[in-house]
Amino acid sequence: MISFLIPVYNEETLLENTVSTVSEYAERCGLDYEIIVVDNGSTDGTIELVRDSYPQVRYIRNEGNAGFQKATNQGLRAAEGRYLMWLNNDTVVKPGAFAALVTFADAHPESGIVGPKVLNRDGSLQKQCRRGDPTPWSVLSYFSGLSRLFPRSKFFSGYLVGWANEDETIEVDACSGAAMMLRREAMDAVGPIDETFFYGGEDLDYCYQVRQHGYTNYYHPAAQILHYGGQGGARNRPYKLTYEFHRSMVLYFRKNLTGRYPFYLVWPIYAGIWAHFAFAFARNLVRKDKIPGGKKP
Repeated sequence: MISFLIPVYNEETLLENTVSTVSEYAERCGLDYEIIVVDNGSTDGTIELVRDSYPQVRYIRNEGNAGFQKATNQGLRAAEGRYLMWLNNDTVVKPGAFAALVTFADAHPESGIVGPKVLNRDGSLQKQCRRGDPTPWSVLSYFSGLSRLFPRSKFFSGYLVGWANEDETIEVDACSGAAMMLRREAMDAVGPIDETFFYGGEDLDYCYQVRQHGYTNYYHPAAQILHYGGQGGARNRPYKLTYEFHRSMVLYFRKNLTGRYPFYLVWPIYAGIWAHFAFAFARNLVRKDKIPGGKKP
């Protein structure tokens, strides 16, 4: 069985697209599956949508917004599948995606996480779906724009793996929490998501922990999922979530990387993160479409 874990907060329209395509393509592929929706206190029509239109969905209701991480952990605890699919509520599944992920994972028992090719609305690659470790150099290259100037260089584009063919299956350090499939044995070894991350960073951290437990993470582009990005509940509190997104970057470095590098390499990274936060916050002040983390193409 594959369990689909979908946290949601005030987004009935996008959730309906997600649930309907998950159901359609899982059934079309003959997969044994379950869908678990964890609602973080929605006040629109999300409750009625799930209850009335999708009675097969397992529904967990929180009174308030517990955050993506806590909601996903609730889903993980309730899930019964041998594979656990993290899925944002603003995704649309492409035909054959789940069958491709399950087939690949079955053939690669060393895999802990298998991530699909995640697409933007315009069909381009959402680059965060395959990532390298955010070392001081790769982060500097990313924030300085060097990775955009030299997208095919391993030296400059290590974080977003721009050097690799986007249609080739490769080992990666991390996938995107918008859509990634976790092996149950790996989840049992790592445990729940670190809930000190509130918005962003939890997927990067979890992928790191999975690798620390001896598993390999893969990017598998035969499976494709469209992700709108910055939609759903993220639109309701753009300033708070912009802050939380950058705070999560700091938490990740403090937890996983500070012991590996001297302070004179780490502190410039912290400074760069908060400088980027200031820019993102100011941009949202003047932008009509206020989306944490930036609008996807």
